[in-house]
Amino acid sequence: MKHARSRPARRPRLSPLRVSAAFKSYVLDQLEELGGVVPRSMFGGVGLYQSGVFFGIIAGDVLYLKVDDVNRGDYERAGMRPFKPYRDRPSTMQYYAVPVDVLESPIDLARWAREAVAAAERK
Repeated sequence: MKHARSRPARRPRLSPLRVSAAFKSYVLDQLEELGGVVPRSMFGGVGLYQSGVFFGIIAGDVLYLKVDDVNRGDYERAGMRPFKPYRDRPSTMQYYAVPVDVLESPIDLARWAREAVAAAERK
């Protein structure tokens, strides 16, 4: 009697954009000062909207906010990098990681988030 060869169990591939429930909840709590933030699932991550304006991304338990020529310098001076959804591809997006000290301060985070909303509206 032949025994069927068993295949090794496939591990589900975790999306590099995956967001833990705890981090998502933390970010949304920190953004309460901004008001009206709506999270929407997207490709394993979470898109952040205010009044229909897409201004932020939570991916890989990192918060990224929209940048343009007006506010990009704040992120670069803090040594932050742009959102790169795929490690093996060179493309980046116009969203930069938020410095930890800003993320930990609801007042500062609201200010940076307002600038991100403004950047998205200027686009």
